Amino acid sequence: MTQILSGAFLVLVPPAWAVRGRYGAAAVTMALGVASVVVTVVVWLLGRWDEGQRWAGLLGLAELAVLLLAVVTGLRADHGPRCAAAAWTACGAVVLWPSRFSFVEGPADALTLFGFGSVLSLPAVLTGLYLRGLDEGRNRAVAEARRAQRLELAHDLHDFVAHDVSGMVAQAQAGAYLAGIDPVGATEMFQRIEQAGQRALASLDRTVQLLRSEEGGGRGPQPGLAELAEVAERFTATGGAEVRLELPEEAVPREVGSTVHRIVVEALTNVRRHAPAARAVRIRARRNGGRLELTVTNDGRAPGPAGRPRRGGGSGLPGLAARVEALGGSLEAGPHEREAWRVTAVLPLEQVGTGPAGS
Repeated sequence: MTQILSGAFLVLVPPAWAVRGRYGAAAVTMALGVASVVVTVVVWLLGRWDEGQRWAGLLGLAELAVLLLAVVTGLRADHGPRCAAAAWTACGAVVLWPSRFSFVEGPADALTLFGFGSVLSLPAVLTGLYLRGLDEGRNRAVAEARRAQRLELAHDLHDFVAHDVSGMVAQAQAGAYLAGIDPVGATEMFQRIEQAGQRALASLDRTVQLLRSEEGGGRGPQPGLAELAEVAERFTATGGAEVRLELPEEAVPREVGSTVHRIVVEALTNVRRHAPAARAVRIRARRNGGRLELTVTNDGRAPGPAGRPRRGGGSGLPGLAARVEALGGSLEAGPHEREAWRVTAVLPLEQVGTGPAGS
């Protein structure tokens, strides 16, 4: 009669597995452990099995396998006191399972029972903890990658969108002045404001799309030295300072070219914001042995156009300094020859390998 109980536990497994998504793996492990202990207690009360009852033994082995699998799944999927209690309950059920047979008698057999349960339960516990550690490490790596990617996108917004927006502000100030004395020139100025606004909106759209995507894939190639000529032309066309650009003819690694592009854009943005009196900006990048030396210098002495430079900011150069240091270089910014200002960067070329120039 009591042999029927050997299959009672297995009948509960399918519904317990079906509700694991709602209640959690730890709750299912706890329920299965309690069910197994209840079956064991009922067998004690009704009469234990004989050692030769084959079907009870076979179904019992399947029960043990389910309990150990539940321990692994519960420890992997959850943590905390509830998970620990569920694992202890299921492991205790494994320890008690042999006591359903009549050959278990006295303290010596109880000690054997404990050893049997430990041999089966300990590998399951260690496996569950190991798998949980792997999952947590993987999740941390994914979270760190996404955080680094979002920081990179934030730098994109600062470096490119802020550059275009600051140009719009400077041109709007000049356009308001020209509107009364040179309507034709003011019209051209406002057309350039519109173009800068469209570029800023395009950059915002690309960044928002990347932030919305799950993996942030699909980023296009980062701008490098090749795009600096267009940046210099646009800056000069907005009025104010004239940009003189000198770039190396040799190829530089992609990481170096992208970093140089960011430094130049940030330096030009700061010239427009904080040095409206500047009339000339000289950008010089040249190879010196295994290094690329970049200098961006503005004279800062000639009177600037009407309007006030925008206050605030200050996060661009420190962020770029960290990026340069990560490549093994250095970045400095400070006064140069009376009222002038210079940004100097030195970037190694050999350590980061070779790549297409400016790309």
